[in-house]
Amino acid sequence: MCLLLIGCGEINYYRQAALGQWHLLAQRHDIEELLAADQTPADLKQRLELVQSIRDFAGTELLLPDNRSYRTYADLKRPYAVWNVVAAPSLSVDPLTWCFPVAGCVPYRGYFDEAAAHHFAQGLKAKGYDVHVYGVSAYSTLNWFDDPVLNTFIHYPEDHLAGLIFHELAHQQLYLKDDSPFNESFARMVELVGVERWLVFRQQQDQISSYRQQRARQQEFIDLVLQTRRELEAVYHRNDATSVQLTSKEQLLREFRQGYTLLKQQWGGDERFDAWVNRPLNNSHFALVATYHDYVPAFFALLEQSDGDLQAFYRKATELADLPLPQRDAALRVLRPAVTEDAVSAAMTTSH
Repeated sequence: MCLLLIGCGEINYYRQAALGQWHLLAQRHDIEELLAADQTPADLKQRLELVQSIRDFAGTELLLPDNRSYRTYADLKRPYAVWNVVAAPSLSVDPLTWCFPVAGCVPYRGYFDEAAAHHFAQGLKAKGYDVHVYGVSAYSTLNWFDDPVLNTFIHYPEDHLAGLIFHELAHQQLYLKDDSPFNESFARMVELVGVERWLVFRQQQDQISSYRQQRARQQEFIDLVLQTRRELEAVYHRNDATSVQLTSKEQLLREFRQGYTLLKQQWGGDERFDAWVNRPLNNSHFALVATYHDYVPAFFALLEQSDGDLQAFYRKATELADLPLPQRDAALRVLRPAVTEDAVSAAMTTSH
């Protein structure tokens, strides 16, 4: 019936989405059965046991949905679950959006087949858009299905593995159709708080120190990306000739790389973001940054107002979600500068 409501050009897209999701779900195996099976490799058993502990923690300590998601495992025999296409006009950092029956309107278009994603991206490039394609290790079906643990992320470092599971479960906790900045910033904050509390729970002091350093450096990098995005946006809003705007765009991208070089020097040569910076950059690379990070400080402020109590925080976040979009955005903008570093640190470790 859904196919009857969309244009013929979209039928193939929805067909690949349905088949891809079916194939993913068909590969699932119960984790408890895999742990009991003699033929399960020892290293995989170790990781699955860790996942079970993380999943239990998510339900009991982070109060995230306690369901069958991440209680099964699937090996997709490929490096990513899906490939996303992101696009923006050549003189804009506002991403194109695509609308879907379940997820609503989002600033990316996902494909289970990498070649299909690149084919679609080429079509957008031919129309003059700035485009990039990237692999995604996991995604949430928003509790429509029991999402499995995948081979695409099972061997992540412990803090990354826990963070991914917390992030995707946060989408099941609260998701608002047609508001990606709200959804992704909410899930990102739950992820950050969850990982910190998980490492404290595990009493892994060395990992806690390392994680905090990683988080601080990641935030410095995000701040640099957001600053460049704002500068690009200012250029595109001027009434300069197109050639002048394009020249300014290239200059800002060069300055961004220079800024990153300075950050690396301050970090003692840490190269974790080299791959992101050294590829050919365009507007599409900067388009999603605000979506995932712009309102994270606002949600930290909301957690502070809740005295670190996640149940109270979820209730306040749901009240925000119930507001009309203009009021919701206004409330988040007010909250955003209200949080302090000390408050963030306290909220990260407080558990109720």
